Amino acid sequence: MASRNLAENPYEKLANAIVLQAVSDYRAALKKVKKNPKNRDAIDGVLQIEKFFRSEWYQVLTSVDGEYLIDRFGKEVSETK
Repeated sequence: MASRNLAENPYEKLANAIVLQAVSDYRAALKKVKKNPKNRDAIDGVLQIEKFFRSEWYQVLTSVDGEYLIDRFGKEVSETK
């Protein structure tokens, strides 16, 4: 019996897509906050996504450390012009 590649698992694909969308949304929200620090919608978006990155649900979806992502993308956005 041939073993299946884990990347072919539809549940894993879905989990990866959820995490990638959160990363994309997080970057966009961070950029909006940087451009306009008083933008409450962007601030709320950042806080909600950070809560997701720290959640048990996030840990079920991936083994990537949520705090690492928060730190990495925070630095990335703060270093851009």
